[in-house]
Amino acid sequence: MKVVHQRYVAHSDAHYAGNLVDGAFGLKLFGDAGTHLAITIDGHESLFAGYASVEFLAPVRGGDVVEAEARLASKGRRSRTVDFELRIICRSVDDSGRAEVLAEPIVATRARGTAVVPSDAATTAS
Repeated sequence: MKVVHQRYVAHSDAHYAGNLVDGAFGLKLFGDAGTHLAITIDGHESLFAGYASVEFLAPVRGGDVVEAEARLASKGRRSRTVDFELRIICRSVDDSGRAEVLAEPIVATRARGTAVVPSDAATTAS
């Protein structure tokens, strides 16, 4: 099971030289997608326990359009291991506002984390 969120990255989200956006931007999107996944699976927002790994693979820039995917990797009684991927699907061409849809998405960030649901909210369906 997976969910995908798409979002435009505003130029005001860039905080660094080269119009770069900080890595925390993607992690926030992972939180939103992970919450959506938890609601879909268990009918509960869950609580995020932590990341086992995070890899920053390519820069995200203001003017990009990204998609954040949360995919259920495994399901315990109350824990849910979730794989995340942030992909750039559109990229700003220049400062004029021109942009292009990328022929192939660029994988910007990958992560794996664990969410936990309360025992009364955990479902037994897989």
